[in-house]
Amino acid sequence: MELFEQEFVKKELKKPLADRMRPKTLEEFVGQEHLMGEGKLLKTLLDRQDIPSLIFWGPSGTGKTSLGFLIGKALRLPFVALSAVNIGIKEVKDVIQKGKHQKLILFIDEFHRFNKLQQDTFLPHVENGDIILIGATTENPSFEIIAPLISRMRVVTLNPLTDKDIEKIVKRALKEDSELAGVPPVIGDDVLEELSSLAMGDARKALNLLEVCYKMASQRDEKAPVIDHTTVREGYQKKILVYDKKGEYHYDLISALHKSLRGSDPDASLYWLARMIESGEDPLYIARRMVRFASEDVGNADPFALSLTMSCMEAFKFIGPPEGYLALAQAAVYLALAEKSNAIYKAYGQAERDVREFPECPVPLHLRNAPTKLMTELGYARGYLYPHDFEGGIVEQEYMPDKLQGRTYYHPTDRGFEKKLKEFLERVKKVQGIDGTGNL
Repeated sequence: MELFEQEFVKKELKKPLADRMRPKTLEEFVGQEHLMGEGKLLKTLLDRQDIPSLIFWGPSGTGKTSLGFLIGKALRLPFVALSAVNIGIKEVKDVIQKGKHQKLILFIDEFHRFNKLQQDTFLPHVENGDIILIGATTENPSFEIIAPLISRMRVVTLNPLTDKDIEKIVKRALKEDSELAGVPPVIGDDVLEELSSLAMGDARKALNLLEVCYKMASQRDEKAPVIDHTTVREGYQKKILVYDKKGEYHYDLISALHKSLRGSDPDASLYWLARMIESGEDPLYIARRMVRFASEDVGNADPFALSLTMSCMEAFKFIGPPEGYLALAQAAVYLALAEKSNAIYKAYGQAERDVREFPECPVPLHLRNAPTKLMTELGYARGYLYPHDFEGGIVEQEYMPDKLQGRTYYHPTDRGFEKKLKEFLERVKKVQGIDGTGNL
């Protein structure tokens, strides 16, 4: 028996610290007070022994897998943990089949990786209560999980852990893990705070960093390992930013950049730009969004903005990273400080709506092309007035289809170059006999 116990200990020690320190009871679970506090949702459901199928939505390292396991333990039900990364629906069906003989909790990590058809497989079993399904995801369920499943499951949001939560988890590891407690490291409270802060609410990241730091310190002095600020920074090396180029962080960060540009804040714009680049976003995606911004939010208030942004994008393509990032930074700062106007954006939107409402308005005869004799005889181009033949290059003439005469889409602002465009437009309207409201 001792031999098997020794083998078990060896296997446990081979596991990463984060696995070794998974909570074994609900009392050891740290964080998520909004769910596990007295009178809160999951605590109440557990007390009633009435857990429905759930979707755990939250960042990595917040306890989704551990919480699923502890729920199974509390309900005294078999707990089967799978990952959508490395299994298919066949394996899932095999597990569900076993669940028909005994109710079980089926925990599936990275649930969003199942496509819509694969997710459909779970519907009848969740609806019938054959299994308690717990799907864990870091992605917004609204976008990644089919509506019929969401309507049959309870979405539970897990928050990033606080620095105090992380400290508590790390201290427990230092005290209870057989490897760390065997030769306890010396680590000050200020170092512990730094390590916890670097984890950014991710317990797994904190424990992985602690393990690396412990090994580095042990190599220097295996009898009295010291984890100081230098050790932590060496172990951390470079901060790995949390980011998913197809997920919610992707949309949140580009939204933050766009809104900072619109708000004329060059510093925030540079921060979000650098944040996305350092996180691994495709720089050309960012460049394309800034080109869009140049028309959507700057427009003719500063026509040069579009040219400069296009030039910066081409410069990045030509130079490449990392030097090319400066071209993107140049575009971001210019766009942030450029005069703003969304007049083009609004004008095109109104024109687009009219096109959809009146998709087949005939082109007035005087505006039509007349390349053949027959077309000329039919009146094509007849009566067209050539503006260059008139003073100022402006002539009173209707250019809209009959149904849309009097429509005005473009309303230039008084900002930047658009102010000059507005003055010219007023001259045109005066010649056309149109008042300031756009009416004839």
